[in-house]
Amino acid sequence: MRVFLTGATGYIGSAVFDALIRSHHHVDVLVRTSPAATALQARGAQAVRGSVLEPHTWIDAAARADGIVHAAAESGPRQRQFDDAVVTALTSLAPRPDRFIVYTSGAWAIGNTSQPADERVALNPTELVAWRPAHEQRILDIAASGVRAIVVRPGIVYGGGRGIVGDLLRDACNGLVRVIGPGENHWPLIYDRDLAELYARLVNNPTASGVYHANDEGDETVNTIVAALSDHSAIRPSVRHVPLPEARKKMGPYADALALDQIVRSPRARSLGWSPTLHSVSGNIARLLEEWRRSREAA
Repeated sequence: MRVFLTGATGYIGSAVFDALIRSHHHVDVLVRTSPAATALQARGAQAVRGSVLEPHTWIDAAARADGIVHAAAESGPRQRQFDDAVVTALTSLAPRPDRFIVYTSGAWAIGNTSQPADERVALNPTELVAWRPAHEQRILDIAASGVRAIVVRPGIVYGGGRGIVGDLLRDACNGLVRVIGPGENHWPLIYDRDLAELYARLVNNPTASGVYHANDEGDETVNTIVAALSDHSAIRPSVRHVPLPEARKKMGPYADALALDQIVRSPRARSLGWSPTLHSVSGNIARLLEEWRRSREAA
């Protein structure tokens, strides 16, 4: 199949790109720079030069594809505008019943959970991503035209030295780890390669549609992860617990997102035969530290 992919140079998107190439799909990737285009084309992609915020630069390529995977994201004040540009463009495509659209949301759209939350949970998003549920629904609504509409809510992604867990690895190696709040909150976590495998299954399965959670169901607390990091660090780092009000002053609503207490389940993903290969950050610290060091050396 021909798949149009946003975010192929990003954290989630780069892993998804690898999984789609392994599945022998023709992948058109949206890129902004010539070096990125050259690098991805060398790995089998067809590069489409453009910007997410300028849909006219890529919408024709998306329309030609059998399906679209939106994995691009931007942090900072433009994140809603960035995502809205893609959602608006994708939902304006002429209906084509044989097309699929995979939209990347996130577990933070769920909010705090009082009990294990599967894909049927009512959403109560944290402030940082309060706009996410509306974007999810806009994608799901196009299923009425026959499009295979899919929303993926990954947990906190780890692996390869990037992301939030990668930042913890870096901080531990630098000797100071800051934890927002008491640290007894649970993070839903997912290894980047396992997440990418779910995307490949969703693309390849002609019956897959609707919402899918993606996490390893290890139910680890932040303190558990930090303790494992401390045990594996060459020099035991200092751990500082930052009260949430103090963290909010410095980090804004991002602090509340990091302080969410979430236990998430992924029964719909598992019904596809998907099963994460890693089930714990704390149990794989040595491996993750090595991945982090390799990523630093490559950079």
